[in-house]
Amino acid sequence: MSEELKRVLIEGYDEDKLEQSGYDEGWAQIYSAKQNNLILQAEMVGVEVKLDKLCGVVQVGEVRGYIPQEFSGVSDAHAFRRLLGEPVAFKIVSYDRDGDTFIASRQAALEHMEGMTWKWLEQGAVITAVVRSVQAKLLTVDIGGIPVDLPVQEFAYGWTEDLRDVARIGDHFKVKVLELDKEQKKVKISKKALDKSPWPDCSKRYSTKGEYIGTVSGVVEYGVFVNLERGVDALVRHMPFDKVKRGDKVFLRIVNIDMKKEQIYGRITRKR
Repeated sequence: MSEELKRVLIEGYDEDKLEQSGYDEGWAQIYSAKQNNLILQAEMVGVEVKLDKLCGVVQVGEVRGYIPQEFSGVSDAHAFRRLLGEPVAFKIVSYDRDGDTFIASRQAALEHMEGMTWKWLEQGAVITAVVRSVQAKLLTVDIGGIPVDLPVQEFAYGWTEDLRDVARIGDHFKVKVLELDKEQKKVKISKKALDKSPWPDCSKRYSTKGEYIGTVSGVVEYGVFVNLERGVDALVRHMPFDKVKRGDKVFLRIVNIDMKKEQIYGRITRKR
């Protein structure tokens, strides 16, 4: 029976769905990436020692590959191990078809991405940032291979007591480039710049000597922050005979609204 006749006798036959013997999608990706200098991305699924070198394990299709620590872009084994379970970008350095494995470099991929980002990045541009580390008052984010610090003041309007309460490693969000010096390779970014400012509209909802219910959003040496609405936190003096903590409901009397500084000042009359 001819091949053509077989096709006629199989209802629903689709040649595109026919498995091609000898074709391996993983190796096709690896060959293409090596030949065209492309970046691949996969989860780092393991850490092993190969030829006395600590290596991260990644897979492309069914093909297992290794990223030696010296090609990882991180300086110590502890930081390298923290990549375990995370998606990592890499470029193919070499491959062994008979051994069914390949060697890859995360550092080469990061340098490639960084070079491309510096090339097209402009002041005022909006770019996706991915959180790499979180501290109380500072995030380190990745924008196209470039690590950039994002201070708490540029995260959101209002008072943010602790960024660890609102951000996690791996979070994605858009940021705006505020300042850029390509020669010195310096860039300043802001997430807040892409949010709608509550000012000056919020000033219409509050009046001097008015009293409002708010929630304590932060306690610092020089005073207490009380949240009145999203992005609007009044700065007040410490209560003389009592203490408050984050989350407390309080009654706040407005003392002054400073339009220039976009700040409300007041005092707590009592706890709720």
